[in-house]
Amino acid sequence: MDLVELKPRLERFVAAKYEGRADASTLEVRDVRKMPGHAGFSYGFSVRGRGRGGEGLDDGWFLRLPPPGVRWRGTADVLRQVAVLRALDGTAVPHCPVRWCAEPEDVRRYENDGDLEAGELRWFGSPYFVVPRLEGDVARLDDTCFTRRLGEQARHEMARQALEALAGLHALDAAVAAPYLGEPLPLHEDVERWDRFVDRCPEPEKMRLVPEVRRRLLAQIPAEAPVGIFHGDFQWANLFYSLGGELLAVIDFELVGVGAILNDVGWFATFNDPEAWHPGRRPEGLMPSAEELVRLYGEAAAVAPDPVELHWYRALAAYKFAIITGLNLSLHRRGKRPDPVWEITALSIEPQLERANRLLGG
Repeated sequence: MDLVELKPRLERFVAAKYEGRADASTLEVRDVRKMPGHAGFSYGFSVRGRGRGGEGLDDGWFLRLPPPGVRWRGTADVLRQVAVLRALDGTAVPHCPVRWCAEPEDVRRYENDGDLEAGELRWFGSPYFVVPRLEGDVARLDDTCFTRRLGEQARHEMARQALEALAGLHALDAAVAAPYLGEPLPLHEDVERWDRFVDRCPEPEKMRLVPEVRRRLLAQIPAEAPVGIFHGDFQWANLFYSLGGELLAVIDFELVGVGAILNDVGWFATFNDPEAWHPGRRPEGLMPSAEELVRLYGEAAAVAPDPVELHWYRALAAYKFAIITGLNLSLHRRGKRPDPVWEITALSIEPQLERANRLLGG
């Protein structure tokens, strides 16, 4: 949704949601903007005005919408994110509480009668959720990130907080806390579900190792896998900190699901594994190593994972991200989701597949 269309929708939305709390004649929606990121559709906005008692209001919010023109299923179902964020309420896991959102009943009503003007879908023509704005930044590892101003001990503490939060997420009983997320995803399906995206990569030669890595993954599936809610994209860019290094929220649950929780540990390790990345994109040792992250998770979790067994999950993570990168590179080049960062990330497709193959004994 472009910002020209979004702002009047937000003005109607804010007028309704602030009714009874603010003097409607003073309300202003400001600073409407597309949020940075390389997936999903997030927007920031501010609300200013006067409360009923004359006090000043200056609230910051984030709005999340599904991509336009797609079915509200899987990663495009933003209500899956609502389910896990609500499940985290009352836990020690830092997260953004949901302030307003559509409900599953709104979607079912639309599917039955096709009316987008009823219920919560009327505001944006789709499901949505809104969370409060936080002050700080994600732990980007580029030259401008605040992490470079912190000492080694502070960065290690950032990692410890992250892995404690991850262990807290994994400790939830998915069936009780978030039944909307559905049944656990079997490991073989977590390998096979990416098959349909392999051919989307506009440079097919980069995918030459996919069949071999896929074969090894399916042949070496762990016999036992702890099951729970997994984040799906647990990496520094989805961890929001104060500028002093306090973890304020785990964010971006777009890939959330129920299944093998060690997927998240393998994913986080892969994003901190120099061997999985092109030389120009390798982690440079600013944050703790992949092995140290695994150790910290073991300290925080109920059962410490076997580092050797984690090789399979690290290989799966590298395999999946290589395919995801190829898909996003295609969307970028076809103008569906323009984002030149995927041109740079695509340099690591082959290193990721090669790293996955080595982790599996190839």
